[in-house]
Amino acid sequence: MDGIKVLSTGYYAPENILDNFDLEKMVETSDDWIVSRTGIKKRHISKGEDCTEMAYQAALQAIEKIDKNKIGIIICATMTPDYFTPSTACLLQERLGLNDHEVMCFDLSAACSGFVYALTVAQALLKNTKDKYALVVGSEELSKIIDFTDRNTCVLFGDGAGAVVVSQGDGLFASYCNSAGNIGALKAPAINNKEDNHYLTMAGQEVFKFAVKVIPESINAILEKTGLEFDDIAYVVCHQANYRIIKNVYKKMKAEPEKFYMNLQEYGNTSAASIPLALGEMNAKGMLKSGDKIICVGFGGGLTWGATLIEWS
Repeated sequence: MDGIKVLSTGYYAPENILDNFDLEKMVETSDDWIVSRTGIKKRHISKGEDCTEMAYQAALQAIEKIDKNKIGIIICATMTPDYFTPSTACLLQERLGLNDHEVMCFDLSAACSGFVYALTVAQALLKNTKDKYALVVGSEELSKIIDFTDRNTCVLFGDGAGAVVVSQGDGLFASYCNSAGNIGALKAPAINNKEDNHYLTMAGQEVFKFAVKVIPESINAILEKTGLEFDDIAYVVCHQANYRIIKNVYKKMKAEPEKFYMNLQEYGNTSAASIPLALGEMNAKGMLKSGDKIICVGFGGGLTWGATLIEWS
């Protein structure tokens, strides 16, 4: 069994909301400007919930109806951990009451592609972990690395988390992951001078050109690996970065907009959390049915990009 079975999902976003009208009072911008260029209307911003807490809340939903004692792997995709060490995954293990069990825990850093990478790693590890579950989480507290006087970035990002529990299964699974080293970097304050920039920056036009190239590339790579046609795919869940990026892709692929799920208008860009958060929301809405084939596509800093195909169980 080389496939995976999705057993459950969960998601969480802080109650505190920062909408575009709030941002109008903080920087030189407007609701019309933000919506027309990004599609984002609001974002959820932490008021004390750190990366581990958001991961925990999403994981609690995901384990509500499963035997948590069968979890043998915890992977947390994040670029905003609370500590260099211990990992967010280890902290999550303790919070979930799984310290008395044999569980492999680690964080994975691949920026906005993190969940796609983590799901790929989980599938590979499950092949060698008999009768165990993997808890795969994306959690980001991006607000702590955003300069809220920089209108190029503060309008884009939000905080949140999403989680899935998966096991070995007979459903289809395929993965395509790629990267290209890039010199752009967010400096770590523990190893750099204090005057160095520790805020996230964005080269918008370059990101747009990169994304509209690698999203179709990733989708087509999955279709080629599986022998499926695009019409066989129920949904494409892209990293939720920008409405214009996703619109460009579905027009290029001659697809119906409804095939590309979007919730960025509510949450903004939540990096590694965006895909599992979307899956959790779709599942909660009853949108997903057994046998649905879903392609998840990530792209982000690194540069990293890739896609996974899962068959909903």
